[in-house]
Amino acid sequence: MEKENLRPTWLEIDLPSVAANVALLKARLAPATGLMAVVKANAYGHGAVEVSQTALAAGATSLGVALPEEGATLRRAGIGAPILVLGPASPDQAAVVSAASLTQTVYSHASLEAMSKEGVAGGRPVAIQVKVDTGMGRLGVRPDQALAFLRRVAHDPGVRLEGVFTHLARADEPDPAPTRRQLAILERLRRETARAGIPVPVWHAANSAAAWRFPESHLDLVRVGIAVYGLDPFPGFSGDLRPALTWKTKIAFLKEVEAGTPLSYGALYHTPDRARIATLPVGYADGYARSLTNTGLVLVGGRRVPVVGRVCMDQLLVDVTAVRDVREGDEAVLLGNQGDERITASEMAGWRGTVNYEVVCAISSRVPRTYRKR
Repeated sequence: MEKENLRPTWLEIDLPSVAANVALLKARLAPATGLMAVVKANAYGHGAVEVSQTALAAGATSLGVALPEEGATLRRAGIGAPILVLGPASPDQAAVVSAASLTQTVYSHASLEAMSKEGVAGGRPVAIQVKVDTGMGRLGVRPDQALAFLRRVAHDPGVRLEGVFTHLARADEPDPAPTRRQLAILERLRRETARAGIPVPVWHAANSAAAWRFPESHLDLVRVGIAVYGLDPFPGFSGDLRPALTWKTKIAFLKEVEAGTPLSYGALYHTPDRARIATLPVGYADGYARSLTNTGLVLVGGRRVPVVGRVCMDQLLVDVTAVRDVREGDEAVLLGNQGDERITASEMAGWRGTVNYEVVCAISSRVPRTYRKR
């Protein structure tokens, strides 16, 4: 794992953990059920190309992205697996979808028309999947209009139907009823489509939480995102997923200060006693949220130490008074393990009042990624 000539704040991505997570998820599925690794947003901040290659080698059968441009990036990296664009594409992006041999989600007559027009003009049908809104309330054909929409798709020479799917809105919640209602709506459409003689190669619904909690949601394919990265897919999760990301930095400066010393912008913190304060070269421009001011914790010397004073754009301060023999240049861990201590993305999300997805996705591109491959 190379880290020469990098700034002293970096991510370590453990690709064997990604592979282990994919294998663990695959083991929960029937042999014929596919697994889509969702690698949108630069693989949730982990690195889309590296994670995609690893996930496919570990048994993933396809990839999911949010934008056509994300899919095109993977194609330029030599990845040939099926790639579904889960988000919308404007008519201007239809050419990107076609040129990169992506599969585009359609959810309205306008989105269908844009892909069909590109397919006819290029002399090659654009691959599409139809999204049905069974309860998420975002993109999707209404269930009562879906059969008619699929009839139109089946007779459109500019597109090739590869699948139908929905998105589960509450699979991570304790109450299973909302998820089962959504699955029942999709299953009803599946039966109606079969009776109408409309061929649909693949049906899918499950996200990470549903793939783990609702075996009936597996259908032909599951779409797993957060679980690929070893992060908890729902509160109270107790499985054997392995977090793949560790966020590290190094102490840039140490100083002894007297009791009552104000720290950082706005003097929001005054030291209650004489203290040793460490400056870390990481801040909110790197994704360490400003809301962690006087709230966050960092690992130094295998101990949890508090963030003190306002988190700045490029730096933050921690009180290391309780850490013995601490020195400038010592490693500090923002996310991950150090000694017997650990800070998880879910724990940091709790401090920030958000979800673990946002914590890892928010880590800036200016933070170098390094990769452990074995």
